[in-house]
Amino acid sequence: MTEVLIAAIALLFIFEGLLPFVAPSLWQKVMREASEMPENSLRIMGFASIVIGLVLLLFFSESN
Repeated sequence: MTEVLIAAIALLFIFEGLLPFVAPSLWQKVMREASEMPENSLRIMGFASIVIGLVLLLFFSESN
């Protein structure tokens, strides 16, 4: 279980680092626009991301 959690965190870091590495100016633009968004919109986006992640996790864990 611990190994899976560490692997998941490692993948998170990899995906989080992809955009700033590949397209730093685009990443800056996205961060600038995100910082100007209302908090409620950010919360909705965060919640949607959590739900999508959970659905994918459940879907792929059921196939094993």
